[in-house]
Amino acid sequence: MVTLIFDGLAYGMLLFVLSCGLAVTLGLMNFINLAHGAFAMAGGYATVILTNQMGMPFLWTLPLAFIVAAVAGFVLERTLYVRMYARSDLDQVLFTIGLVFMAVSGMDWLMGSQQQILHLPSFLLGRVEVLGVNIGIYRAFLIAVCGVLAIVLQLLITRTRFGSRLRAAVDDQRVAHGVGIPVKTVFAVTFAVGSGLAGLGGALGAEILGLTPNFPLEFLIYFLIVVSVGGTSSMLGPLYASILLGLADVLGKYYIPTLGSFMIYAVLVIVLVVRPQGLFARAA
Repeated sequence: MVTLIFDGLAYGMLLFVLSCGLAVTLGLMNFINLAHGAFAMAGGYATVILTNQMGMPFLWTLPLAFIVAAVAGFVLERTLYVRMYARSDLDQVLFTIGLVFMAVSGMDWLMGSQQQILHLPSFLLGRVEVLGVNIGIYRAFLIAVCGVLAIVLQLLITRTRFGSRLRAAVDDQRVAHGVGIPVKTVFAVTFAVGSGLAGLGGALGAEILGLTPNFPLEFLIYFLIVVSVGGTSSMLGPLYASILLGLADVLGKYYIPTLGSFMIYAVLVIVLVVRPQGLFARAA
């Protein structure tokens, strides 16, 4: 039981890193970016290529996966996304879902449709027993890395000058311009960081989740569930929601395997009925 809880916690923390970028763009920038999973896929493939084909150590590929996805996000934000900020929600949905299908087709053409196998270093493989609990080394690594990221992101948004500028730009762009805040730059950097975090999540999750060209479509619903359940007013909401959903998914599949992923969708329905704004968001 404790081992299952630990695995569920690791899965939840991974969901958080994959989804927190969407929480930023959707909650703080008010932009519906359904192509978020494409940046996660880019980071995952970058790590697989660098590790398996170029022989680079796995840990060194993680910051590079972040950079690859962040650069792609910055370029697309400055060239395409910026034209959609003032458009309707439907236009944003159609635009970003179109990008998803383009990314899926492009990656299938470049890398093929087979699942990519990530070769982890030997020190991250296997399991160890701690106080009678069987713990996967890689899952413990995920919990540590994702936990640090969660703390850093929360502090960045709530305690730094950049976070204040971002919140001001979202609340009222005209006033933010008037007081000298470079709104376009703030949005571009925020979008790039959110995309980079998705790429990092894709790199970390390639071994657990599997990596194919359909990755953005397969896990889009999970990203949306995390944001919907947790709310978007801070990073703590998606973090708590990710842990809750990770535990529900792992425990549900173990104890009630015939229902598959039923538990995670049941949690979503219950939360949306009781608190449509999300568990940890302020009521409107």
